[in-house]
Amino acid sequence: MTTIADSPWARQRSNRAERLARAARLAGVRAKAVDADAIVALLEALIEPGDRVCLEGDNQKQADFLARALTQVSPERVHDLHMVQSVLSLPEHLDVFELGIASRLDFSFSGPQSLRLAQLLGQGKLQIGAIHTYLELFGRYFIDLTPKVSLIAAQAADAQGNLYTGPNTEDTPAIVEATAFKSGIVVAQVDEIVDKLPRIDIPADWIDFVVRAPEPAFIEPLFTRDPAQISEIQVLMAMMAINGIYAEYGVQSLNHGIGFDTAAIELLLPTYGERLGLKGRICRHWALNPHPALIPAIESGWIESVHSFGSELGMEDYVRARPDVFFTGPDGSLRSNRAFCQAAGHYACDLFIGSTLQMDMMGNSSTATLGRIAGFGGAPNMGADARGRRHASEAWLKAGREARDGLPGVRGTPRGQKLVVQMVETFREHMQPAFVETLDAWKLAEQAGMPLPPIMIYGDDVTHVLTEEGIANLLLCRDDGEREQAIRGVAGFTPAGQRRDRAMVEKLRARGVIRRPADLGIDPRDATRNLLAARSMRDLVRASGGLYQPPRRFRNW
Repeated sequence: MTTIADSPWARQRSNRAERLARAARLAGVRAKAVDADAIVALLEALIEPGDRVCLEGDNQKQADFLARALTQVSPERVHDLHMVQSVLSLPEHLDVFELGIASRLDFSFSGPQSLRLAQLLGQGKLQIGAIHTYLELFGRYFIDLTPKVSLIAAQAADAQGNLYTGPNTEDTPAIVEATAFKSGIVVAQVDEIVDKLPRIDIPADWIDFVVRAPEPAFIEPLFTRDPAQISEIQVLMAMMAINGIYAEYGVQSLNHGIGFDTAAIELLLPTYGERLGLKGRICRHWALNPHPALIPAIESGWIESVHSFGSELGMEDYVRARPDVFFTGPDGSLRSNRAFCQAAGHYACDLFIGSTLQMDMMGNSSTATLGRIAGFGGAPNMGADARGRRHASEAWLKAGREARDGLPGVRGTPRGQKLVVQMVETFREHMQPAFVETLDAWKLAEQAGMPLPPIMIYGDDVTHVLTEEGIANLLLCRDDGEREQAIRGVAGFTPAGQRRDRAMVEKLRARGVIRRPADLGIDPRDATRNLLAARSMRDLVRASGGLYQPPRRFRNW
């Protein structure tokens, strides 16, 4: 009788056993516990050439000790790895390609390493399989990009190997489950090993090895924005967003992208939003990290619930003290989960608002520009109409009616539509126009041999374009010509904006497709920083009752 171990249907399991046996013979390895100075030898024993390896690089939490260790393995023993990870944040994430340890990459976001990534791609030192949105990449972990070895980070472990991931759970559950249940191997770095965990986030039998890192895992305060840096143009745009979109559609559930633009919206809710009588009518339920800029709105009773992709440094005590708002465990700490929050943001939110580096005249947008491959993060998922959605809301139904009014046949079938807003100043850094005739993504695709241009949000998903010039409601456009002129009409003095058909733009304004600040009853002279509910980091601390403790780099007192 053939045993499971000898079965041709259990080769992956047999290979796993061989790897574990090699690791067990190493000095510094005792069952699941690994000494920090034995970690390189452990990785050389576990990882084989050509393996698919997931190195946990999240939006914020980084398995930085394991990342450094991976760069120290011998390229003669470990090479041609296929790296699958959501974020390229640390230099080590690309060092493995320069050192000949890895050769292929599938990822979602590379903001901090975007310039170097483009350089390495141009030098032929790596191949990119695809640039994904987060949920797409997590999905492929369970289909055709299942990791053989995963290197993850957690806050603490106990003697059995159970893990406590703390506020920054982020991507960990998706990575571990895909690996552990497909005969893979999971190595966890932890900040500390304790007798009793506050809660068990990942059970011990999903974890193969645990190493206590010399220093706590690096966590980036990615969503913290100093209110002192919010400009009056951003205040003006935030006023238009609240008045011309949030109030217009009665948006109750939403997600904000990262940036000072959206931070301004959050800080105007208790002031400008209150003046408009919108409390209780908009912005009650959020899929969002615990942004410090949310504190004044939470404290003034605007926000009922927040589910988070990850946490935010310094917000731990504040979250612990507001369990009615945030999702927390019995220990009081935040329970974040990027996969679940991405699903919530796609299906359960009425609106996504974010920014971009470039937008063309059809509304396609991308953060992949020449010399810089930043990736997309969650934007393609959050900023896409959820065609599988079936529950109704006022905002969803109104957007759907506007998009389909008067259309014949199947295109006119009644259904709702998600509001997807691109909020961008007409000129970005170094006076580069945000509005262009052709996205750099087309040239980048040609140079890199990509099958499709790396477009972040497709134009047919974008419902509104918001600039300092006004709002273009693309739902009301009857054809591509009107759509183009609506976008040009809010593109300001960019070359694309100056090519607008002035007569058509005025007709679109008369129909309400384009609305200027004056059309919304907004005097730009009123758009001052005095409207912000907090104008400094210290104001946010005061608003929190001292519970918010900003990271050192954000303190100027």
